[in-house]
Amino acid sequence: MTDILLVYIPCKSEEQARTIGRHLLSKKLCACINIYPEMDSLYFWPPKSETMEEAHEAVLIAKTSKALYQELEDEVTKIHTYKCPCIMAIPTENINKPYYDWLKGELK
Repeated sequence: MTDILLVYIPCKSEEQARTIGRHLLSKKLCACINIYPEMDSLYFWPPKSETMEEAHEAVLIAKTSKALYQELEDEVTKIHTYKCPCIMAIPTENINKPYYDWLKGELK
C-alpha cells in the first residue's frame, strides 16, 4: 500500500470538473487530475425516498497523498455545487517509482 490516493469526485459537468481540478492543482493539493467527461448516475434523491434520479455527470479523479486528503476534501466541499458531493478516496496498492517520485514532488 502506498500513501497515494485517487480521489473520485463526480461533477455536474465537464466544465465544473475542470474548474475544481484547476483549483486543486493551483493549491498543490493534487499533482494531476483526470476528467472523464461523460458518465450517467442513478440514485435515490432526496435520501430515503422512492424517487430515482438520473444525472449526466463528469468524473474528476485527483491524485494526491493521504496527508493532503482532508484539505483537498475541504476545498472541494467549498466550491462544489452539489449539496452532498461524493468525495471518495481510493487507496493505491502499487505505483511505479519514477511516477511516484514525480507525483510526490508536485504536492505541497
